[in-house]
Amino acid sequence: MMIIVAALVLGVLFGALILIPRDRKFGNAQKVQLNNTNKASKVYSKDEVSVHNKRTDCWIIIKNKVYDVTSYVEEHPGGDAILAHAGDDSTEGFYGPQHATRVFDMIDDFYVGDLRL
Repeated sequence: MMIIVAALVLGVLFGALILIPRDRKFGNAQKVQLNNTNKASKVYSKDEVSVHNKRTDCWIIIKNKVYDVTSYVEEHPGGDAILAHAGDDSTEGFYGPQHATRVFDMIDDFYVGDLRL
């Protein structure tokens, strides 16, 4: 009986995780804009970002925003996967299915500027 109840509870929780919508494309647009106005926004070229491509100096680009994630590299649950696009555009990987919704809130803490287009 306990196994059936536990299976039902787990099923409901898993179903809730699947059914709760996550707006990955535009969910943080307002928040990022607010953060950008509170911080002095620097503009970086792709060449400037590309030199930050090591475990000890790791910058990434997400939707034309530049983030210094060096302090997060060792904590990254996906291990060295974060280094695959160090110094380059990580937009596709960032919005992949492997990320929980909390990363969309966390990323603002690492913002350092915008990418020169």
